[in-house]
Formats: sequence, structure tokens, C-alpha cells
Amino acid sequence: MIEQTTSHASRPAGRVTPLYDLHRAVGARMGPFAGYEMPLHYPAGTIKEHLQTRSAAGLFDVSHMGQIAIRPRSGKLADAARALETVVAVDVLGLGAGRQRYALFTNDDGGVLDDLMIANLGDRFFLVVNASRKDADEAHLRDRLSAICAIDRLDDRALLALQGPQAETVLRKFAGEIVDMRFMEVREISILGEPCIVSRSGYTGEDGFEISVPSNGAERLALRLLDEAAVAPVGLAARDTLRLEAGLCLYGADLDVTTTPVEAGLEWAIQKSRRAGGAREGGFPGAEIILRQLRGGPPRRRLGLRPEGKAPIRAGAPIFAHEAGATTIGSVTSGGFGPTVNGPIAMGYLAVEHAVEGAAVFTELRGKRVPMRVTALPFIRPNYKRS
Repeated sequence: MIEQTTSHASRPAGRVTPLYDLHRAVGARMGPFAGYEMPLHYPAGTIKEHLQTRSAAGLFDVSHMGQIAIRPRSGKLADAARALETVVAVDVLGLGAGRQRYALFTNDDGGVLDDLMIANLGDRFFLVVNASRKDADEAHLRDRLSAICAIDRLDDRALLALQGPQAETVLRKFAGEIVDMRFMEVREISILGEPCIVSRSGYTGEDGFEISVPSNGAERLALRLLDEAAVAPVGLAARDTLRLEAGLCLYGADLDVTTTPVEAGLEWAIQKSRRAGGAREGGFPGAEIILRQLRGGPPRRRLGLRPEGKAPIRAGAPIFAHEAGATTIGSVTSGGFGPTVNGPIAMGYLAVEHAVEGAAVFTELRGKRVPMRVTALPFIRPNYKRS
């Protein structure tokens, strides 16, 4: 059994999450990420943590992410939904109570300012945004929505992710009602006496839950979960390999202000109502460019890449059409070793004429050309509970 921590003497000067002392107590190797001191991995190591999540359950601290509540000043949630639709390229008005949706903040050039989750809690919307963008996202929302919505950043809440095929079996011991939840459902649930916001979602490709909990109750909840035999702590390094195998984007690597949702292969996130001919066509920043790409196609596309051999290909590596050619046709944006697929995997952007599944392309590693095969995403079959 892991005991509750009490010492704060060794805390760094920078930002930490409410679980910092617990991470140190269980032997985490800490490192900087998005301005926070975060657990990169634990004594078991990245590969074991990755496989633990695929086979049982892993517990992640993602409290560095931003949590924001959006409330309509009028008391009518539809007013807040319409306001949000002016900044995101998705259908918010049609998002039912108790449901969550992946969304994208876009700029006037059609680029992605951030990707996020929006949940309808009945009387308000609950947003989870990326850690590196939460200050900018809050400012963006206040600038665009303040006349219609009250915007509250919830810095007094932590965020835990319990992921893996045994996540439900574990969490039902503390909150039996989660058994009835399906993928992308969200509920307000009391867990160990703490008012939590629980969504059946995550960023690993596995079934699981994200749990927003008051900061002062986060360590107690984490300890109780870690006392379960099926659960082990998992750091950011394994979170990265898990999301890469699942073909999921990392903001700042696979998505940025120069990338449109269509180039990124995220057009599935733009519902019919926001597309050309839809009930609320456009109306979001960059709509003209994005809708044009939906009609005629983008100049480049994000796809999977399977390098030959065992050496991983890292972000930034150029992509060539020919073994001896000098002209680049794209670049790798995420890459590494996939423990589940037992080999190197990568994602990157290719000029659309070369973005063909099965095509042979090349990259450069230590001065030598390495063959890669263009593949569909994801690299593993997602294990979400949809029914």
C-alpha cells in the first residue's frame, strides 16, 4: 500500500500538479512539460507502463491540462452553444446533455489554435484544453465570448486518467454508475465523497475514464486507485507512445496554427451542420478555407508511416519520394517505437499526390536513406466501449 504524502520540501520552483509529492514518493523520474514538472516514467519503465495500459489499467496524472467552465449569462445553454460555435468548427448546439465532443479552435487562416474536448453538463459546458495552450485559450474565449458567457478556469481541480481494459472493473468499485456509460459520455459523480466530472474517454486508444476531481481530493483518489492490483502509475513517455499507436495528434507536433483540420485528417470532427449546405454552415474562424478543402481536398495529408528495420524515426525527419531524390515531399511530426506493434512507427504530412496508402517513401537517419511505407491510421485497433 502506498501511503499518503506530507512533505513539500523538495518541490521545484515551477508549476507542479497536486500529485507531485505522490509521483516523487513512488519513484517517478520527473521532467519539464508545458511549463510543469511532470512524471516522465516510473521505475517499471516506459515499455512496461505502455503494455500495462494495453493489458490491464494505467493511471495518468494529466492535471496540467486546462479545465474551463462556460456558463450562459442568460441561463439558456443554447446561447452558450451558439457562442462556442463562433470559435470551434464543430456542432455544439447539437451536443446532448451528458455527451462530450472533440473540437478544434481555428484561426482566420484555417489553422488549429488548439484541440480540446467539450462536454455538455446540462447547465454549462466543460472544456478540457491542452496545457501549453490553456492561458491562450482562456484569453481567446474571454475575448470572443465574454458578452454572452461567464468563463471560469478551474485551477482548483486535478485531472486523472484511468485507462485500459480493466479500467471499468476498477472504477466501478468506487462509482458503480460508470458501468452504464459509453464512449464519450460524461457524468457528475461523487467518488470517495468528492464531486467529480467523469468522462468515458482518454488518449490511449483504450477504454477508460478521465476524472476531474477537486485538487485537495486528488491524492486520496489516486492512492485508492493505485491500491488496486490491476492499476499501475504511467508517465508521459508511455502516454506519448500509446497515443501514437492510436494515431492521435499531439498539439505542437502534429497540429499547429499552420495545419488545417482537413490536412490533419480530422474532418470527421466537423459535423454536417457546420459544413457547406448545413443548418449552420461555417461561422467559425477560417471557415472559408476549411470548407474549400472539404470540397476540393487539401494540399497535404497526415498519414501513418512504418519505417523498415528497428530504428525509430523522430519528429522533424524529412520525407522523400525517392531513395536518391533531394526534394522533400513532407516531414515526420511524431515518431518512436510502438511497444504493442513491436516496431518503429511514425506520423507525418505528405504532399497530397504522395499521400497514398501502401506507397513507398524514404527518410533520412544518420546520413542514410531509410525506406518507409505509408499506412492508414491508427496502428492498433481502438478498444472503446461504444455499446
